[in-house]
Formats: sequence, C-alpha cells, structure tokens
Amino acid sequence: MIIKKLSFDNFRNLEAGEIYPDSGINVIYGNNAQGKTNLLEALWLFTGGHSFRGNKDKELPRLIDGVNSLYCKLSADFYSFKREQNAEIIIKDGKKTCSLNGIGNKSAAYLVGKICAVIFSPEHLDLIKEGPSKRRAFIDAAICQIKPSYASILSKYNRVVTQRNALIKELFKNPYLSDTLDIWNERMASLGSDIINERLKYIEALKPYVKDIYSGMSSEKEKLDLDYICSFNTKNDGDIYTSFRKALDEAYKSDVNQGFSTVGPHRDDLALFIDNKSVRSFGSQGQQRSCVLSLKLSEAKMLEKSVGEAPIILLDDVMSELDNKRQDYLLNHLTDKQVFITCCSPETVNLLKKGKTFYMENGEVIKKDL
Repeated sequence: MIIKKLSFDNFRNLEAGEIYPDSGINVIYGNNAQGKTNLLEALWLFTGGHSFRGNKDKELPRLIDGVNSLYCKLSADFYSFKREQNAEIIIKDGKKTCSLNGIGNKSAAYLVGKICAVIFSPEHLDLIKEGPSKRRAFIDAAICQIKPSYASILSKYNRVVTQRNALIKELFKNPYLSDTLDIWNERMASLGSDIINERLKYIEALKPYVKDIYSGMSSEKEKLDLDYICSFNTKNDGDIYTSFRKALDEAYKSDVNQGFSTVGPHRDDLALFIDNKSVRSFGSQGQQRSCVLSLKLSEAKMLEKSVGEAPIILLDDVMSELDNKRQDYLLNHLTDKQVFITCCSPETVNLLKKGKTFYMENGEVIKKDL
C-alpha cells in the first residue's frame, strides 16, 4: 500500500496544501507544535478508525479564533490491491463521512481494510511502562485486524466476566447461589480458552519477526524474547479449556473473598526480556522504545502476511532516546514498505540515504532535497 498524494484543507493547524510522498521512507521534521503529528493523524484517519490521539471528530477541523471550524476535508490518492484508488474524508458539523473511488458512504468505517497502517506514538511506550492491560490490549487489537471475528469472542467473554463478578459479590452474602456459578464457569472457560489459544498462536507467529527486528536495531548485540504469562497453570492438563475450567473451580474461595474473577485471559500478561532480563524492570529508555518499535513493526509484518500487502508505517516522535545505529536502522533498513517518520532534529535527517524529507513550520509542509 502506497500513499501517492495527500491533500488537506482546514485540518488541524495544517495550511491547505498537498504532499507527494516517496514510496519508501518519508521524514517530516521541524520544531515541536508545528503540525508533524497532525500530518500523521490525517494519514491514519484513512484506515477508517478514529484519531489515534483520542480526539473527537468535531475537534479535528482547524481552530479559528480559538474555536473549531465546522468543516475540513482530506483526500488521498493511493495504490492498493493492484490498482490506483482515491479516498476522501469530510468532517462537517462534527460528523465524518467518506467516499472511496467516487462512491460516498455515511461512515468513515467504510474505509477499514482499504488502507492499512500501523502507528507508533509516544503513548505506546505504556506497553512497557504500564500494567498488563496495555499489553493485552495490544495483542487483542492486533489479532482483531487479521481476524475480525475475534472481537466478538472478546466482547462475549467480557460480558460473562462482568456477570460472573456480579454473582461472586452476591455469593459473599448469599452462599446458596453457588449452584448457579457452574453455568458461568463453563461459559467463561469456553470463551476464555478460545481467547488464550488465539493469543498464543499470534505470539508464536510474532516472535520470529520481533527477534529479527530487534536484533537489527541493536546491531545484533542484544536478544529480545517474548513470553505469554497465563494467570493459571496450563502445563498439567491436556488443553487450555480443561486447565481453565479446573482453575476456576479452585479459585472459588479466593474469588468470593476478593469479589472478582482472579483467573482468566483478563488477568494474563505479555512479558518481554532482553538477554533474559525483564525489559520493564531493567531496560533503558532506548531499549524500551526499541522493544515497542519491534512489536509495532512486527505487527505490520503479521498484517502484511494476512492481507497480502505491506501496511503503511507511521512513526511519530520515534527517534528520541535512540542512538545513531538504531536511528539508521529505521531510516535505511525498512525496505519494501512506505514509512512516515516525524522527528525534531535536522541531524537525524542527515542519516537518511534514500527517500524524501519534509520540513514543517507553522502548519506549512515544505519539501526538502536530501
């Protein structure tokens, strides 16, 4: 997938204009608050999702005298699935609509799967720094991209956990209701084992990519490994379902005392190790950033394998805390895909051997020669 032209009018702080990106590496540089991330945000919206910054649609049009205007328009000419295509997004009165190849649609979700992208932003460092929920969310979102039906299983499982938790709180006061717990245990084990099996399968497929990418970023001096940490013992029984069902029964007293379900995929984690040491506990800032980048770039590899085309890579403020060798890897070794990288330092641009550079100042995009 390649963006050949991006046009923007009244979007964020961007001056109305257009860019013609390189099919390989594109570096957008300039001082803070000049619009670099806004440009990536414009590209991301063509995946059919919401802003990766969590902003509402009504907040995306340009600010005029401190108030969001009522209209903005984005347009992208792109090459995907062996043909030239065009997509447009219009936000008017807080509502977003789109068109693909001249055919309009009320919802921008219509664009899902038409342009695929993987985004890294500084917030993704929470994958390492924060608790297990962030890492579970990463795995689940990645699986949903390649297997949409997985989202339905997750939703059903979460509802069952909520209902089981409500019953557990009642059991503390009314133990006679324990006979009904078996129904929820059965449902929870059935759905939960499907989730865990999908996660394990995804992690095993992801591992070779993660190890290879991180090895390249560290000039083969460090080794990154992943391990899925299940909240119950899975080694003594024949399958995940049997182990989970047994664990739910054994957790009965603990669950009632604590007032919630203490075992299941909603309690699992993904552990990362560099040379057998926990990245979260012992990794430097640069190592942690490199780990998250390796995960996101590996996610792109998995998506490419699923859809048959390399997704666009969007890397926002990625270069800080990375040494020159790791920066060189990102700038010059991500071949066969289109990449957009934002950074502040002009010195970083000098490392780029092939591609295009764009300087941003006060929302204006200026093409620069290498």
